[in-house]
Amino acid sequence: MSDAVLNFLANGLTHAGWLAKLVYLLVMTQLTIFTVTLYLHRCQTHRGVDLHWSVSHFFRFWGWLTTGMVTKEWVAVHRKHHAKVETEEDPHSPQIYGIKKVFWDGVSLYREAALKKDDLEKYGRGTPDDWIERKLYGGHPYWGPALMLVIDVALFGVIGAAIWAVQMIWIPFWAAGFVNGVGHWWGYRNFESADTATNLIPWGFWIGGEELHNNHHAFPSSAKFALRRWEFDIGWAAICALRAVGLAKVLRVAPALDVRPNVHLPDAETLKAVLTHRFQAMTDYYRGVIVPTLREEAAHAGESLRSVPRRLRRALADGGRWLDSEGRERMQAVLAKRPTLRTVYEFRNRLAALMEQRGAEQALKGLQQWIVEAEQSGIRALQEFAARLKGYAVAGA
Repeated sequence: MSDAVLNFLANGLTHAGWLAKLVYLLVMTQLTIFTVTLYLHRCQTHRGVDLHWSVSHFFRFWGWLTTGMVTKEWVAVHRKHHAKVETEEDPHSPQIYGIKKVFWDGVSLYREAALKKDDLEKYGRGTPDDWIERKLYGGHPYWGPALMLVIDVALFGVIGAAIWAVQMIWIPFWAAGFVNGVGHWWGYRNFESADTATNLIPWGFWIGGEELHNNHHAFPSSAKFALRRWEFDIGWAAICALRAVGLAKVLRVAPALDVRPNVHLPDAETLKAVLTHRFQAMTDYYRGVIVPTLREEAAHAGESLRSVPRRLRRALADGGRWLDSEGRERMQAVLAKRPTLRTVYEFRNRLAALMEQRGAEQALKGLQQWIVEAEQSGIRALQEFAARLKGYAVAGA
C-alpha cells in the first residue's frame, strides 16, 4: 500500500488535529439536535413556529444526512405519544415499558411505532410530500447516513468512521433514550400535567431545550419551552435569531396567567383561564393547599413533612393515577385517619373533574359551586386558593 494511501487513511483530506475533530463533532451533532427540536418537533409536529422554506429544507436535508429519519414517521410517532401519553398505546412510555427499556432501547420502540402505517396516516398529516421527499428522503432514508460516512472518512481518514458512529447514536441516545426515558422518570415539575413528564434541568443547552420536557407537555404547541424566569431554552434563542432575520415566524407560545383582584364569583373569563392553565391550577392547588395541609398535620403529630412518604405526596398531587391497587389502599387508609387531608384531596379531585367537563355553561356552574363550597370549608389554605382561583385570567386576552 502506497504512502499516499496510508497517509489518507490516517489523516484524511484535512489532516485535522484532535481539537478540530472534536469541534467538528460537536457542531455536527448540535446541528442535528436543532434539526430535531426546531424542525421536526416545534415546526412540523406542533406547528408552534413556521420556518422559512430554505431553513426547513436545510433541516430536512440535514436530518436525512445525519439520521436517516423520515419527517412523517417522526411526526406521527411524537403526535401519538402526546395523544396516548402514559397508556398502553404510547409508543415509548417508561410507565409502560420500564425506564431501562426506553433509555437503552428507545430506538427500537421508535422503529416499531414508525412501521404502523395506519398511525402514519392518522398522525403524520401535513408533513412534506413532494418529489424529493418521496424519491430521496423518504424513499431512501439510509442513503443519507451512508453519504455521511463517506464524508467523514474522506475528511479524517479511518478515525472518521468513529466520528460517524458517534453521530449515528447521538439522536437515538439523547432523544429516543434520554428525553423519552429520563424525561418521564426523573427531574422537577413546574406543572402537574396528566402524565409523568419532567424538566431534566432548568437550562436547556445540550439537547436544544428539550430538557424542559414537563413545560412542553403542559403547553405542547408553544414554540418556547422555557416558562420560568430562571429557565433557558437554546432552541427558543435560535428561533428568535431566525425571526430577527425573517427566517422564522412564531405562531404560538404558552399564554401567561394573570390574577384579577376583587372577583366575587368565577365568570367566563375565569373558566377560560382555568381551562387554559389547568396544569398550573393543579400545581397551585398542590403547593398551596395539599402541602400546607400535610405540613400542618405532620406538625400536630410532632413530625416533619419529610416523614410523609414521597410516593404519597406525589399521589396526592396527581390523584393517585400511577399507584397500583395496593398503593391506592394505603393512600385511602392514610386519608381515613386525616379528615382535613381527605377533604382537600376530595376538593382536588372534584376540581380536576370540572376541567374535563364538557359544556361551558355547565362547567362554569360547577366551578362557581366549587368556589362557594371551598370558601365555606373552614380550611384556610383551601379558602385562600379559592380566592386566587376565581381571579384567574389569561394575560393579554
